[in-house]
Amino acid sequence: MITGKQRSELKKLAQDLKPTVMIGKEDITPTVISAIDDYLNAHELVKVQIQEGSLMEPKEAANAIAEELGAEFVQAIGRRFVLYRRAADPDKRKIYI
Repeated sequence: MITGKQRSELKKLAQDLKPTVMIGKEDITPTVISAIDDYLNAHELVKVQIQEGSLMEPKEAANAIAEELGAEFVQAIGRRFVLYRRAADPDKRKIYI
């Protein structure tokens, strides 16, 4: 569980990120989960965008994905949300909060 101060730092880091994963009209698919998992493994922080064709709410989608992947929900703004998962290998950690 991340603290409020850590969440604030992650929000600052996420400001400059572009959405790297898109959730479309098929909502959360195994492909989407796999893409987010791969991105979290490589970068620890991911921004996801829900496209107009999807009926999912950002917080609902973020919480479902975070629970499945063992990640932390950072924030949701509009149709975008940010997730964080600390790298298991200390040598691969890029974010120190």
